[in-house]
Amino acid sequence: MAILSEQDIQAIKERLSSMTKSVKFVLFTQKLGECQYCKETEELLRELTSISDKMTLEVRNLSIDKELAKLYDVDKVPAIVMLGSQNNEDVDYGIRFYGIPAGYEFATLLEDIIMISNEDSHLDENTKLELEKIEQPVKIKVFITPTCPHCPQSVFAAHQLAFQSKFITSEMIEASEFPQLSNLHSVRAVPKTIINDKVDFEGAMPINMVMEYLKKAVD
Repeated sequence: MAILSEQDIQAIKERLSSMTKSVKFVLFTQKLGECQYCKETEELLRELTSISDKMTLEVRNLSIDKELAKLYDVDKVPAIVMLGSQNNEDVDYGIRFYGIPAGYEFATLLEDIIMISNEDSHLDENTKLELEKIEQPVKIKVFITPTCPHCPQSVFAAHQLAFQSKFITSEMIEASEFPQLSNLHSVRAVPKTIINDKVDFEGAMPINMVMEYLKKAVD
């Protein structure tokens, strides 16, 4: 049974009609039984990428494709790496999804596609200037659940920052799919954002406030 309905597909086509450049998904999975939602995540991405010839999907096995996983710093599944394209070469903006981007998070996936395809983070000039000052690796983790209506704002904000800065990697982590990781980071409410395992906050915040936490994490 298809995950996306005909109504969904028509709405997605309309939403993605502004795409200009291609977007590539690299999905890391494992054998069935070793990954709770790998099958569903692959099915979702196959249906999504079939909607437009500007989207492609490459499926990899975490246990077999170890070098590629290391290149993208992927260590759990399902993992989605989103890549842009410049001069016919893949561009990694540091945007990651760990867990199936279902429920409210599917909207984030679509926003990411548009951002990468059109090469526009929609961040204001002041934020861009502040991000240019960052010259050290930053990892942002945003723990979410698919039923959380405020989580997409937090995830997309983190992904905007990653898109804009080559030093930032931003991960959406579906809390219920990775309970050990959630417990490690004391996730009691979502969205919860953790920057460099040093600074954290709960709730969806505007970019300017996220930037303040980011500055604290890199000081």
